[in-house]
Amino acid sequence: MNNLFPQFEPHLINVNGVQIMARIGGSGPPLLLLHGHPQTHAIWHRVAPRLSESHTVVMTDLRGYGDSSKPAGQADHSNYAKRTMALDQLEVMRHFGFDQFDVVAHDRGARVAHRLAMDHADAVQRMVLLDVAPTLAMYAQTTDAFARAYWHWFFLIQAAPLPERLIESDPAAYVRDVMGRRSAGLTPFDPRALAEYVRCLELPGAAHGLCEDYRASAGIDLVHDRLDVQAGRRLTQPLLVLWGAQGVVHQCFKPLHEWEQVADKVSGEALPCGHYIAEEAPDLLLERVSLFLAQTQGFGQIATTPCAHGHAEQG
Repeated sequence: MNNLFPQFEPHLINVNGVQIMARIGGSGPPLLLLHGHPQTHAIWHRVAPRLSESHTVVMTDLRGYGDSSKPAGQADHSNYAKRTMALDQLEVMRHFGFDQFDVVAHDRGARVAHRLAMDHADAVQRMVLLDVAPTLAMYAQTTDAFARAYWHWFFLIQAAPLPERLIESDPAAYVRDVMGRRSAGLTPFDPRALAEYVRCLELPGAAHGLCEDYRASAGIDLVHDRLDVQAGRRLTQPLLVLWGAQGVVHQCFKPLHEWEQVADKVSGEALPCGHYIAEEAPDLLLERVSLFLAQTQGFGQIATTPCAHGHAEQG
């Protein structure tokens, strides 16, 4: 991991009753990067170094993933609700001295980011979400094609310990099968990053943590999302949505349309890649993110000055 991120400092931070693994590097406005399943913050190894040239970049492992804590799930899975996982991330950013920041998030991390921006609108200035449609929309519009392609959504939510036991029997096979069955296979992945995903899924409690993430999304997260709809709550931050033209989200949903149902300021497009945009199309992603942040500079611009330890401090 140090080879993947030589200019980033690792930290294990106590927040919200758990420990969250984070790396920080660069200088400038703060930018939080959130990964997806079944991965860790290693997904950002091709984009974080360049983003750190203009931003203070913070990458974390979500609760239940990587080297972050993997608490036993509660009966209602509320300690893996996206509301809870979002609070983890808010407290991490506050730990580093950032009360306001931008977010780039993929897959499961994008679901955490959605809740983070909804619950803490003053903290999240701008947001880029990668290869997702809103959770409520995806469950409501589940088709045979989607269920077959995203089989893990329905496998992981089965009652413990069935899915945990099957994953733990061969974590490496689970990583290879889930990631390798996508449009690009395993070709896009750096062997060091792939080894990191396997190492982390082999850790005690890792299979349970990722199952609890999905169990929460199929239950308590939908309750929270429906309450937002009923109350007329919407995302007010500038939002860029990017998805892979070769991916399941593009084939089964209309991502831009679905995000327009829950957000006020949305733009986006399909990119010529599959699901794992940060690893399949890093140059395109960097181009789109940089342009979006430049174009939306008037919305939530964050002034910074250097800290003594080399990171950015909010002015």
